[in-house]
Amino acid sequence: MRRLWFIVSLVVILGATGIAPAAAAPALAPALPLGCQEGVLPSGALSLICIPASGWNGDLVVWAHGYVAFNEPLGFYNLYLGETYLPDLVQSLGYAFATTSYRTNGLAIVSGVDDVTELIAAFPAAAGQAPVHTYMTGASEGGIVTALMAERHPELLTGALSACGPIGDFKKQTEYLGDFRVLFDYFFPNVLPPSPINIPPQVIANWESSYVPAITQQVRANPRQALQLMSTSRAATQMYSMNSMVSTAVNVLWYNVFATNDARAKLGGNPFDNRTRLYSGSLNDRLLNQRVQRFSADPAALTALRAYQTSGALTVPMVTLHTTGDEVIPFWHQLLYRGKLQTSGRGQLLQIPIFRYGHCNFTSDEALAGFAIMVFISTGQQVRGLPDHFDPAQIERDFQKAQSLDSGVYQPD
Repeated sequence: MRRLWFIVSLVVILGATGIAPAAAAPALAPALPLGCQEGVLPSGALSLICIPASGWNGDLVVWAHGYVAFNEPLGFYNLYLGETYLPDLVQSLGYAFATTSYRTNGLAIVSGVDDVTELIAAFPAAAGQAPVHTYMTGASEGGIVTALMAERHPELLTGALSACGPIGDFKKQTEYLGDFRVLFDYFFPNVLPPSPINIPPQVIANWESSYVPAITQQVRANPRQALQLMSTSRAATQMYSMNSMVSTAVNVLWYNVFATNDARAKLGGNPFDNRTRLYSGSLNDRLLNQRVQRFSADPAALTALRAYQTSGALTVPMVTLHTTGDEVIPFWHQLLYRGKLQTSGRGQLLQIPIFRYGHCNFTSDEALAGFAIMVFISTGQQVRGLPDHFDPAQIERDFQKAQSLDSGVYQPD
């Protein structure tokens, strides 16, 4: 397996982690000034603010969590890096920590930016002072919240670390998820109820018990169709691995099942349109394009999507991490974001590819390395306990290599 781009090894290695939808961490009792306190922001979003009991360096790390299904309770999500509780880890490095539940689950990107803005505004009252530096971090849905914060509220941030988010083109992300579903229905008919744009409640309620086993059984039993599905959708898989094709199918379809109705409600209609899409990569593309289901987007939804688009305008430093074999939010988002990049002031972008299959499938040392690099290029400071030596030229060479990949198939570790 190709390893990361670092000249030195990190001294903190905490094991592997994936940052995907997860259960909420246990709530912490208010304990300021020696611990963490919970609160409620003006929007109704929950807040968690933690300040080191000693050795605080005066800086703040803000965390934006990933996508949480609409039917889950509000809470503090994705707070573990491996086996380590993220607020504890951040405080051990000398930083204060803050996060929010967002005011809503499901599609929460635009409102999440507002919630993070309120969280940062609430921090001085909790800490007794404003932070010297504020670093924004987030993964998956939190990755695009982070990028939009860097673009739209640079006055609040010193630097940003955006991991595995749909930052290149959010409309294309909705198309990717919709395309995968209609292609799945073509190659595996009658496994899921017929409409990819209006999910029946019973599918959501019985996803784990009925539909995941059915998808798994059908993909394993029909490798020829599975390979065509991956080829036509351009979804990432791991070479020689039926397990990865099952994983890709289940993971991508999860978003179709759990995100579609919520997105329609918040966007004012269906954003997916494949009326003129020509799919290729099957054994019979003509038949595929004749028979695949076609849908028209609602104009109101397309108008609403504009608020979810990044601009590429950076006036503060931002580092991105993205696995090249991300099956849920494809790596091509990084290429699209680079294409729209416009920097001014202190703005700069460093994009770090991780050559691995899986959504947000970083190791802890890679995530911490990304954070250390972000702090270093933002302020010139070294994170206590982590090295600051890295090779920007090698990172760029790795990005060019990632850009040249012409397949979603990745060698196994």
